[in-house]
Amino acid sequence: MKHSNISVFVPHVGCPHKCSFCDQRTISGAQSLPHGRDVREVCEQALREVSSPENTEIAFFGGSFTAIPRDYMLELLEAAHEYVGEGRFRGIRCSTRPDCINAEVLELLKGFGVTAIELGAQSMKDEVLAANERGHTAQDVVNASRLIKEYGFELGLQMMTGLYKSSLADDMDTAKRIADLAPDTVRIYPVVVLRGTRLGQLYLSGEYSPAPFDEMVEVCADIMKLFTDRGIRIIKCGLHASEFVEQDMVAGYYHPAFRELCEAAIYRSSILHAIERELPDCRGSVTAEVSSRCISKAVGQKRANIEFFRERGLDLTIVGSETVPIYECKLRR
Repeated sequence: MKHSNISVFVPHVGCPHKCSFCDQRTISGAQSLPHGRDVREVCEQALREVSSPENTEIAFFGGSFTAIPRDYMLELLEAAHEYVGEGRFRGIRCSTRPDCINAEVLELLKGFGVTAIELGAQSMKDEVLAANERGHTAQDVVNASRLIKEYGFELGLQMMTGLYKSSLADDMDTAKRIADLAPDTVRIYPVVVLRGTRLGQLYLSGEYSPAPFDEMVEVCADIMKLFTDRGIRIIKCGLHASEFVEQDMVAGYYHPAFRELCEAAIYRSSILHAIERELPDCRGSVTAEVSSRCISKAVGQKRANIEFFRERGLDLTIVGSETVPIYECKLRR
């Protein structure tokens, strides 16, 4: 069954730093702090609407959950815990900073039925973390990740690409170092430059210049392939569609279907390499078998991959298969 979250956004309260890229209210769309009663209302409504609550988690996102005032955190946890177990929801998920994790916090979270913790790693390069005012180091990510796994939580890691002072090669290296930590899940967020942030100021002054959009799609496609090959589930690639982001962005890599663009790039590369390897002199018609769940991804938005190969003299047909793994292809004439 497909996993789902009941998202409760806790914007910026508790974060000890204001990162260069951050405007949580714009990113989450949240305008006020939720309280226990709000959590109960959201959970009651979800219980009426969710078909498989046993496969659903209550998720506290948007801020640094374990850094918010302790009484407030307990208020939210107590409300959520009322809806965990006994035919209700599977557990509680939260996101936080790597430097806001310790044994005492993990014991507390476990007692309230928290099942998964996501860390905003963002980069595994200390110079990039410092330039973007993250306030923690790459080693903090390593230490927190190991501790979370030792306590039996599902580990999620979030990374960003295209940050100030980070090259595309740095982004790929960050992905490799995150994969080496063996998280259960990852989220990939290509940077979106928002008005009113320090990154926005750096962009407008010309000090920060993002790489071209197409190059970012290609590197995120490589990162997605890396995580998939390592058996790490990709929860998200790109910010969710939001009118707030669209209104406040001044640059960056926002696209309402960014993940689909990356998946089309993965398939384009996979098919191209297969043709070069198996049918180097091929002209005319060729058929590529892909996972039956991924036909539209392989075709690409507006049939972009079909057109790509047509321009190279190939009439490509893409069909589904129940045996071909995701992101791979099998050719036939």
